[in-house]
Amino acid sequence: MNSRKYRQILTGLLCLIIVVVLAIAPTNPALAEDYSSRDIKSIDLSGQDLRDSQFTRADMREANLSYTNLQQVSLFSAKLMNANLECADLTYAVIDLARLDNANLTNAILEGVLAFSARFDGAIIDGADFTDVLLKPNIQEKLCQVAKGTNPVTGRDTRETLFCDY
Repeated sequence: MNSRKYRQILTGLLCLIIVVVLAIAPTNPALAEDYSSRDIKSIDLSGQDLRDSQFTRADMREANLSYTNLQQVSLFSAKLMNANLECADLTYAVIDLARLDNANLTNAILEGVLAFSARFDGAIIDGADFTDVLLKPNIQEKLCQVAKGTNPVTGRDTRETLFCDY
């Protein structure tokens, strides 16, 4: 087995473990935070449970949100350029008008996300799950040009979740 394939398998297992741990961890509503309109460039929130938090219009360039539970968060109009969202769970989040240029969305779960006018120029979406994501047709086309991989948690193929070959 080559080292790249081995690394992909290990990353997938780590994503799965993190998602399971966050799913069974007790929910603490007090953890929901409001970061709206804040300048939090390069912030490291990796591995945290931030579900239901607000990041509306936040400047989060180069933020580390890897392995983070971002279910139902509002990232409306947030600046996420060069952000690390690897293995993040964004299920039912709002990222409309967000800028995810050059963001790392490797193995992220974006199921049910509202992202109609989000920008993904140069984003890495290997293994990302876009099931039921609302996107503009031209954005969906651009994502299909680079889409590859299968999400290790959901088992869904990135190209299929984006309806690339239909």
